[in-house]
Amino acid sequence: MTAGTILVVDDDPQIRDVLRIALGRAGFTVTEAVDGATGLAAAAQTNPDLVVLDIGLPEMDGREVCRQLRRTSEVPVLFLTAEGDEIDRVVGLELGADDYVTKPFSPRELVARLRAILKRTRPEEASGRGPLKRGGLILDRERHVCTVMGAPVALTAREMELLSRLLDRPDHVLPRPRLVDLIYGTNVNVSDRTVDSHLRNLRSKLAEAGCDDAIETVHGVGIRMGPCLGG
Repeated sequence: MTAGTILVVDDDPQIRDVLRIALGRAGFTVTEAVDGATGLAAAAQTNPDLVVLDIGLPEMDGREVCRQLRRTSEVPVLFLTAEGDEIDRVVGLELGADDYVTKPFSPRELVARLRAILKRTRPEEASGRGPLKRGGLILDRERHVCTVMGAPVALTAREMELLSRLLDRPDHVLPRPRLVDLIYGTNVNVSDRTVDSHLRNLRSKLAEAGCDDAIETVHGVGIRMGPCLGG
């Protein structure tokens, strides 16, 4: 049984070869695209479980591909970025990407990150965990659905996991290092900018839905849920 279908969008044939071999050995089915337009068409046609997307694509870059993907799909996206391009990574996360890996990368790390994302996004992995509620906010992890005052809020896999961790213990303050460990694992290096991007996106989406008090920062301590009473 396949571990899932991964769409790789990268114009570098060597990168595609490395990913095809590594992902194939890990049990994934791999489809490939060499540019942004082909990648968007492949995503619509194959409905992949996850997209590995190079930011530095010619003509239509990865940021624009992600932007267009997010108009119609919440498929998880992992960006490939050049080493040192922090701005690209932050912008990618703000566009709705779930994670990123810098080039040159370890195939083993990339596969581990993909598996972690898929574990969070697949409904069967959340089986047995009922909906979480806080004020007017409801998070149904099994169905991957979030609503505020009955209105749906589209969250990426990483945002969903972040909100889920906060809702598990809504009255407790989670120190930032503990929050990072819970979401990314203890063996992954994650910068503060990455966490801040996900928090900023999550806050913005919940505020837009009418719940601008959903997440509170306790300065010098950590993050906790607000009352989520809405306006």
